[in-house]
Amino acid sequence: MDSRAAVATAEALSVSFAELAVVLREAAEASGLCDDPLRRRAETALQTLAAVACGEAKLAALKAHAAAVYAGSAEALAGPAESPQDHTGQEMAVVAEVACALTVSERAASALLAEAHQLTTALPLTLSALQAGTISWQHARIMVDETVNLDPAGAQALEAHFLDPDVANPARGFAGELIPGRFRHKARTWRERHHPVSIEQRHLRGVQDRRVEYAPDRDGMAWLSAYLPADQAAGIWDRTTTAARSLQGPHEGRTLSQLRADTVATWLLTNNIAGAGTDGATAMSGGKPETGRVGGTSREQTGGMAAVDGVPSPRAQVLITVPVFSLLGLTDEPAILDGYGPIPPSMARRLVTDGAESFHRVLIDPRDGAPLEIGRSSYRLTKAQRQWLRLRDGKCPFPGCSNHSLDNEADHLLAWAHGGTTGISNLGQPCRRHHRLRHTTAWTPTTATKNEPPGWISPSGRHYASDHPDWEPPHWPANIPLAGTGTGISPGSVLDVHPELDLDKSMPPPQS
Repeated sequence: MDSRAAVATAEALSVSFAELAVVLREAAEASGLCDDPLRRRAETALQTLAAVACGEAKLAALKAHAAAVYAGSAEALAGPAESPQDHTGQEMAVVAEVACALTVSERAASALLAEAHQLTTALPLTLSALQAGTISWQHARIMVDETVNLDPAGAQALEAHFLDPDVANPARGFAGELIPGRFRHKARTWRERHHPVSIEQRHLRGVQDRRVEYAPDRDGMAWLSAYLPADQAAGIWDRTTTAARSLQGPHEGRTLSQLRADTVATWLLTNNIAGAGTDGATAMSGGKPETGRVGGTSREQTGGMAAVDGVPSPRAQVLITVPVFSLLGLTDEPAILDGYGPIPPSMARRLVTDGAESFHRVLIDPRDGAPLEIGRSSYRLTKAQRQWLRLRDGKCPFPGCSNHSLDNEADHLLAWAHGGTTGISNLGQPCRRHHRLRHTTAWTPTTATKNEPPGWISPSGRHYASDHPDWEPPHWPANIPLAGTGTGISPGSVLDVHPELDLDKSMPPPQS
């Protein structure tokens, strides 16, 4: 970087720090209007955190710009490579230089250079938002990651969907208002829906990469992970959770996470399911008591874990949203598997035809992508209402929480004792952690609607909206006439063959 660039860098830093000083001064002046000194300190601290986050984003943009400038300058100084080996050597030299300058690994430096190149050449809206401090470096990296292997038009469309408010059908809310994990989920969902290559083709390539990985960790522990098709992975997780919960009880000392791990380990190492808790129960084989051993390790060595035959293994509960024409094989639109995201329609059809025990058919409206009603109002919370809450919220409605647990606790926003009703608009489904937060702190949920989950008000009085799935109208096959066009239904068409698909009416409530 030349002297002029260094001066520009210093000036940019000075501006950022000056802006931070202004924010802190304004926060101090505003807090001076409050008589409570603790509230003044709290408000100033929150203002400082927000200003620092904005400054960090601007510094990250400056860092990416500097990395891209250095890479371009180094390439120009080195001149054209005479062979592929020379080209590789030049790239390695650039990576090593950046790694040394930043005191990071070469892997991290290589990733930074790749991200900087993408931001400065293909993602102008992302770079501008980062420079303005309206998104974080994590958001920018996710944008880079989710546009990998997209053509320029596809990358620009994905970027515009989340960062250009004037684009057609923009995302709900600004990207910087979502925590990075939720933003990645939304960006990946949009990418899967609009990818120029069919999700079926990409899924077939991905299946070839399925694998199990083992990574040793400290303290005699290790990580075991599996890269699997989404329906298999989601089913394994849900079945493991159900089996682990069935083992909980007053005499069980293990946590739910420990029970999950013990259950999976016992399934893989023996023919049994992780059984009794820490109350001294023994393993059972053919109705006869045996010493409690799992994989050759005694119960005393494993903190009381034993293996027990006969513990039920309920099938995974599957909630999947499928565009009706995709379910009929007329389009290739992805379905949405609860707790995961977009999956190929062939996988969705297989889940239907294989007869999952608790599969719920939930058709979506072809006009606006919203799920059709599946439940009815009643005094007590019905199973259909619980499923509707899962469809409406997609997860725990607390901002930033990604808990998709099947047993999130239904909660009356306005307590029944205070006149609240047991209707969808007065219900939330927070996870246990945030349900407890609601009843033990000043965090308060806001009102909800049939299609909108509740937001939250923090103890400081700030309002945080809950994010939820962005419904999108599915593709309408060319041979299916639109309602109201006066063209009628062609003989032999899908609506003629399947007259029960009345698209102008809501799905009738399920039979009890």
